Amino acid sequence: MPHLDVNDTTLYYEDEGTGPALLLLHGWGTSARTWGAQLADLTRDHRVVTVDWRGCGRSARPVRGNTTAGVVSDLVALIGALRLDRPAVVGSSIGATFATELGLRRPELTGAVIAVDGPAYWPSTGMPLAELTAGLRRDRAGTLAAWVPKWYAPGTSPALVDWTVRQILDSGVHIDAHFAAAAAYDPRPVLPALRVPIHYLHGASDTEIPLEVPRACAALTPGAGLSVIADAGHLPHQERPAEFNAALRAALDRMAPAARATA
Repeated sequence: MPHLDVNDTTLYYEDEGTGPALLLLHGWGTSARTWGAQLADLTRDHRVVTVDWRGCGRSARPVRGNTTAGVVSDLVALIGALRLDRPAVVGSSIGATFATELGLRRPELTGAVIAVDGPAYWPSTGMPLAELTAGLRRDRAGTLAAWVPKWYAPGTSPALVDWTVRQILDSGVHIDAHFAAAAAYDPRPVLPALRVPIHYLHGASDTEIPLEVPRACAALTPGAGLSVIADAGHLPHQERPAEFNAALRAALDRMAPAARATA
């Protein structure tokens, strides 16, 4: 099984296909398995790297380094070790924060950013993070069982919701430290300085992160685009995979000239 030792932890990753590089980042507490509905399509003409970021999935669960800076540093090391040539970085939920910060901090390593239902400034302005954190400490399983169904649009398979809860329960508790950082995070002041192309993909029925968030971020970011996936909630790549894959490919095609220009 492919593992990589970086920054005093061990990451699990998979690397398949050939062509322009894509790096896929999952959301809080889940794993790279959430991209299963994308891999068969994307690996036809892309080199696709998926990774369980620290604390999640099949990667190690370190006590330290569970910060945005820590995860971004791990991604820098991963890109270097695998010799990825300026991958387009696709991040779901908090993975979109990591992707955006990678583009801001290391634009020379990043070909493009695709933010999928990224929280951006919303946790610091519109989410009850203190209440959520307290609930996770008091009753982790019960809190997740009540919270995770809200991530999905009505009519989503209960099996998918249950699978997501199980993944999060299997991840380490130290990833909860990300909530403290999210409570103070607001990328809006620096988005106008983003030097790599970015596109926002968002579920129309996302009740966790409202559409006003990607709209506000796209308006601040030069050349940014926004695509909305109908009848999808917070995880459109799982809920509406065919529509998501088409929107992702369209976004990649749209950004390709800008990505080449910044190389």
